[in-house]
Amino acid sequence: MTDFLNEYSMHDRTCGQLRAADAGASVVLCGWAWHTRDHGGLIFIDLRDREGYTQVVVDPDCVSAEDFAKAEHLGREYVLKVAGTVRTRAAEAVNPDMPTGEIEVLASAIEVLNTSVTPPFSIEDGIETDETTRMKWRYMDLRRPEMYASIKLRHIVAQAMRSALNERGFIEVETPILANSTPEGARDYLVPSRPNPGRFYALPQSPQQFKQMLMVGGIERYYQIARCFRDEDLRADRQPEFTQVDIEMSFVEETDVMDMMEGVFKEVLAAAGVEHAFPLTRMPWKEAMDRFGCDRPDVRFGMELVDLTDIVAGCGFGVFSKAVEAGGVVKCINAKGAGDWSRGEIEKLAKVASDNGAKGMAWIAYTADGKEKSPIIKFLGDEVHAAIKEAAGVEPGDLLLFAADSFDIASAVLSALRLHMADALGIDREGHALLWVVDFPMFKFDEDEKKYAAEHHPFTMIPREDWDKIETDPLACGSYSYDIVMDGFEMGGGSIRIHDAELQKRVLARCGVDDEDMERKFGHLIHALELGAPPHGGIALGLDRLVMLLAGKQSIRDVIAFPKTSSAADPMTGAPSAVSGRQLKDVSLRLL
Repeated sequence: MTDFLNEYSMHDRTCGQLRAADAGASVVLCGWAWHTRDHGGLIFIDLRDREGYTQVVVDPDCVSAEDFAKAEHLGREYVLKVAGTVRTRAAEAVNPDMPTGEIEVLASAIEVLNTSVTPPFSIEDGIETDETTRMKWRYMDLRRPEMYASIKLRHIVAQAMRSALNERGFIEVETPILANSTPEGARDYLVPSRPNPGRFYALPQSPQQFKQMLMVGGIERYYQIARCFRDEDLRADRQPEFTQVDIEMSFVEETDVMDMMEGVFKEVLAAAGVEHAFPLTRMPWKEAMDRFGCDRPDVRFGMELVDLTDIVAGCGFGVFSKAVEAGGVVKCINAKGAGDWSRGEIEKLAKVASDNGAKGMAWIAYTADGKEKSPIIKFLGDEVHAAIKEAAGVEPGDLLLFAADSFDIASAVLSALRLHMADALGIDREGHALLWVVDFPMFKFDEDEKKYAAEHHPFTMIPREDWDKIETDPLACGSYSYDIVMDGFEMGGGSIRIHDAELQKRVLARCGVDDEDMERKFGHLIHALELGAPPHGGIALGLDRLVMLLAGKQSIRDVIAFPKTSSAADPMTGAPSAVSGRQLKDVSLRLL
């Protein structure tokens, strides 16, 4: 690629390309002046482009007086074109930390292509500048090597994904950005239609329905690197606009999709320089919830949940026994190495528990010298306490943290505590771990809306043996669904889709969609299913999240060229911004 970079360009070498073997070559470089140093009549310039750095030496005996004067007055980030000759550095001047550290370029001519005002922050890795400032001056942030590396990795991953899918007979198809509103869990972004006053488009949360209709259209294998939009609360791994690799296949069962995708993942990871064993583990949803308390488990470390429900049923500690009587569970995790924490340090963990729905948090600490500390031991009784220790594999230096509540809340509490304690104890989570989580339930009960909702989405196929439970016992319905999990993040999710129109109507009705809304929001899909829809299924992968994990970043904002802040704003352009009264009038809107 480097050679191609030098074609049709002002430069014939890049700043990261030159090596000792190039000594004696005449070259032309272009880039930014990173650092400039005046050493007793010689001026040294660290010239930077996207490929790296080259040290340029400006000797007054080798350049014109005009060019030497230019070098004397360079500012940071001045844009330069430098002609010169490559030479090896003296042994004591070699920089082993730079790929170009064995050479330097003795300048023969310097051209200032543009000047720069003082940059808002230093253009180098590891800066402590706050994120909002970096985003306000994002084009400057992108000059930093680590940011360029992230954007380049994103390109490599996307191209590897395209290549792998192309080889497997997939066709890339673009689906509409302006569509009708069919909420899939989050709020839609709405766009008013000027030619149709009072009517709105919605930006797609995913191309889900369009890709299903492509299967009805006989495309058979489709993919798209699609821009999607969701008006939801943000966090480190969410953005209002994001990119997903959207995939759909006809005439498949769920194992076909997963097997095919493992081949794709193997190629994509190899392109990113990551090795991983295949085939991947396929963990049932119930097992993931039982062992890790969540359906996106980070399996790179232990500290798994221990079910104590049967052990503590009827015990003297009322919090435990009442939770069991109410149909809940009692579970714990064993945080090995935290047994000597102070009582104050342990009780601060109650905040993590309460943030995830707990009313409190019980604990027992076993110090390294064999002592036991806890406000609850005296209520348990020796027999129950001994059984708990055996079940949890207690050793000196351990700390047990308990949750006693409904299955959902206890799982959420201990899952959060498990991750928190892994961070607090510095547990190694190097490398990457991928697995499938499969066999999700079809429905869940939405306590806020007081109705049933789809665990994934309402287009997911239900095993035939569960069809008769849709109306009578929806929570007992399984589904042909699967998530790909990486390092504790859901990296993608998919399912076999419903291809029977009547079954689709039943599922939508169970989710509270009445006949009028069904026709208005989903009629196009249902009518398509009535016209010979093949069995089909697919998956959608979060490209931003995948690259974030491969790059070792903590936020997807670090792998997106122009991201939004946590308040969905763009400090660089000022979006979202006010619009004029005329613009509102054009689309038949007025502000309240």
